[in-house]
Amino acid sequence: MTRVTAAGFEVTGKPAFICDFSPPRSGKRRDIPTSIPEADFLMVNRNPGRAVRADSAMLAAELRRRTDKGIIFALLTRDMNRLATQSYLLGTQLLGLENVVVAQGDSFSAADAGRVSDVADYRPTELISHIAQMNQGADFRGRKLDSPTDFCIGATVDPGQDPSRQAALAFRKVSAGAAFLITQPVYDPKFAASFMEAYEEVADGPCPAPIYWGLQMLEEGSVAFGQAPEGLQQELAAGRSGVDLALEVYSGFLESSMRNVYLLPSIRRGGARGYEAAQEFLAAARATP
Repeated sequence: MTRVTAAGFEVTGKPAFICDFSPPRSGKRRDIPTSIPEADFLMVNRNPGRAVRADSAMLAAELRRRTDKGIIFALLTRDMNRLATQSYLLGTQLLGLENVVVAQGDSFSAADAGRVSDVADYRPTELISHIAQMNQGADFRGRKLDSPTDFCIGATVDPGQDPSRQAALAFRKVSAGAAFLITQPVYDPKFAASFMEAYEEVADGPCPAPIYWGLQMLEEGSVAFGQAPEGLQQELAAGRSGVDLALEVYSGFLESSMRNVYLLPSIRRGGARGYEAAQEFLAAARATP
């Protein structure tokens, strides 16, 4: 398999793309989407929309069997205690997986009270640290594993929020063992620039981990992560292609030297994803000088 850190622009000199991928609400192989974008990596999300879906690591292993793409699976601190989490991670190594992104996960809504609850035995930074410890051969109790794990650990950050706070959080995650970062959608490169300046200030130097900048694809009526600019929504309503708008955002990324991309295909009502449009974007982006 390919580690995320071996495929970024910093190593290859070429833009690199991670594409978000949602598991089906089914345990049948026939329900896995067949339109798989030609990204460098597929990142299998975990229970998007807080819905019951196929397990992220199990689907990641199936995609690894089917494709020649790099594979990443998401792991949320919301769902399992420490014993379950670390046992699960050992199982993912048996499946041949090595790229993992650690995130907190959205809290359950008030409507779910009494039906499901957060476990949150870990904070994300703490889990990153413990996975790094597993890579050194020890579990959360400090007991020796039969063999160390070999995970390439990723973490999440949101440059659109308070840059100083997010930079400090990113620094803690990198210091704990995160080898790469993925971000929430960035619609204006100035937010990325503010985040990077804040990181250099808190860390007394540039971020050593490659950052995959979030690029949200939109279509009329789709669900956006965060607040998409009103201008984009107006252009969609006027009939402009979501692919064209995404390529315009990507052009701004390139002008700001943001050459690693975390692509989020459009999310339609009900959870279906716009993978065909994502593939169209990727083909055009790869042809961009």
